Amino acid sequence: MSKRCYYEVLGAARTASDEELKKSFRRLAMKYHPDRCPDDPGAQEKFKEAKEAYEVLSDAQKRAAYDQHGHAAFEHGMGGRGGGFHGDVGDIFGDIFSDIFGMGGGGRGRARRGSDLRYLIELDLEEAVFGVEKQIEVPTLVECETCDGSGSADGKTSTCTTCRGHGRVRMQNGIFSIQQTCPHCAGSGQVIANPCKECDGEGRVHSERSLSIKIPAGVDNGDRIRLAGQGEAGPSGTVPGDLYVEVRVREHAIFQRDGSDLHCELPIRFAQAALGASLTVPTLGGEAEITIPPETQTGTLFRLRGKGVKGVRGGHAGDLICRVVIETPVRLTAEQRELLQQFEATFSGEEAAAHSPRNSSWIDGVKRFWDRVTS
Repeated sequence: MSKRCYYEVLGAARTASDEELKKSFRRLAMKYHPDRCPDDPGAQEKFKEAKEAYEVLSDAQKRAAYDQHGHAAFEHGMGGRGGGFHGDVGDIFGDIFSDIFGMGGGGRGRARRGSDLRYLIELDLEEAVFGVEKQIEVPTLVECETCDGSGSADGKTSTCTTCRGHGRVRMQNGIFSIQQTCPHCAGSGQVIANPCKECDGEGRVHSERSLSIKIPAGVDNGDRIRLAGQGEAGPSGTVPGDLYVEVRVREHAIFQRDGSDLHCELPIRFAQAALGASLTVPTLGGEAEITIPPETQTGTLFRLRGKGVKGVRGGHAGDLICRVVIETPVRLTAEQRELLQQFEATFSGEEAAAHSPRNSSWIDGVKRFWDRVTS
């Protein structure tokens, strides 16, 4: 009986991507796996056919050979394996569904490293902009000094009787028989007869680690600094995890940061806005002068080039953007009140509109609005 085209078996196009092939095989495997169809004598054959097709098409070299020569590529030694199907039905099936059931890809399944840690550090804006060195205390698991991380008081271990040293046991999960890390030895394949009293056989103890870290200049909210090997100690014989220091910048009394730019409000008196003024404004690097031209309106922006922040990844420094806010005077003296009344009295008649362009345009807009409403 001639074999069907592998692409036809999987229901995939010849141009299908690796991910599309994987999805096609996953669908067929879920449908025809013998554990799911125990009473269907043809289910295992269909599953084997699908698996054989996926085994070839998921391998770049085999797929290229198949696309060029078809099934003949795996006959008479051309493919090295022959045209028949060999092997246990669980090997590829396990690889495909390892993400569902947590099955490892081989080996004893023991932990490869310790857990990563996250540490939140708060910085002032100046510290984030210019960089700083900080001393931090990180609660973590460290290697037990008494047993050198082995967990054994005498340094001796024995083969785990549950998994017989393999580190994995076969478990039933619904219709699927899967492997998982041995719960008795945690995947190491070895057990400790005489546990260390200091760490209770864990090989790790709780402690606080003091670290000095350098925060580079230009960091911002949410930036993370990775310190390799400074996370939790792993089980015996494995490497520790990493420490990720996440930056949070405190609110500043004057400046707000937006990327590489800084923003601030610049309060001025209305006489300064009307007549113009020269003002000194603070920057993170000192002071700078701003010239306020006459008749400046509230909300006007003044940009100081290069007075912002230089990002952590380099490049040019941003700008400092000052927004003018005209303040209404408070706690007026009798003399000041009288002067303001005299000043206000000068705004009369048709000429008053020339001195308040925004007010005039607003009134005109209100009139047009009411005309539309009442018409």
